[in-house]
Amino acid sequence: MGPLIVIVVIVLILLANAINILQEYERGVIFRLGRFVGIRGPGFVLIIPFIEKLVRVGLRVVTYDVPTQDVITRDNVSVQVNAVVYFRVMDAGKAIIEIEDFLFATSQIAQTTLRSVVGGAELDELLSEREKLNKELQSIIDKETDPWGIKVTMVEIKHVDLPSDMQRAMARQAEAERDRRAKVIHAMGEYQASKNLLAAAQLMEKSPVTIQLRYLQTLSEISAEQNSTILFPIPIDLFKPFIKAFTEGTTAKKPAEKKKKK
Repeated sequence: MGPLIVIVVIVLILLANAINILQEYERGVIFRLGRFVGIRGPGFVLIIPFIEKLVRVGLRVVTYDVPTQDVITRDNVSVQVNAVVYFRVMDAGKAIIEIEDFLFATSQIAQTTLRSVVGGAELDELLSEREKLNKELQSIIDKETDPWGIKVTMVEIKHVDLPSDMQRAMARQAEAERDRRAKVIHAMGEYQASKNLLAAAQLMEKSPVTIQLRYLQTLSEISAEQNSTILFPIPIDLFKPFIKAFTEGTTAKKPAEKKKKK
């Protein structure tokens, strides 16, 4: 009975080492007596116990949060920058054979590349052209990790920390820029208004009756406000017909008086 139990235990141990179930997102790198023989999976994978070895490799996208890095930009501004890197294993064999720990190695490449790229950019470029820097980071890291069977799909700079004195200087600069834009907009408004007034004046010059209509309209608007006293300038053009008639009448009377005297 004793030897039978020992045999059963040995068989169970061999089966446990021989039978492997790999998930859909996993691959098994097989080594036979230390020599690479292939990649298997997913699903049921059977190996020879103590002769073959299976190393599991995940193929899902890995999200790596790059720690905050202290960087001095090209224009000598000290900033703190962090980023996030998305990558995945494309070749499980290379990821195991070519590099000891592909996760750690990729993280180190990401940190050094972030410091290098940000250090070669100016502060304005870092703040305004972040998409360009993201693509540059992704290209460099992907090129460095390609021999390991790693594909870097995306790199994003998450946050840029500026010194407090630089933040105050940028706030003053932004305020000055807003004031400048406000003055430009105000000047453009004055310019457009003056052009409209000039066009209106030229139109009224061609048709003097429009001036009288405008005065009458203004008088109507003022009277609607229930003011007790209204000072309203009356254009001299309104009196021109009366002045003309009075002048013509006076001129006609003078010859008549001269005739009577004779």
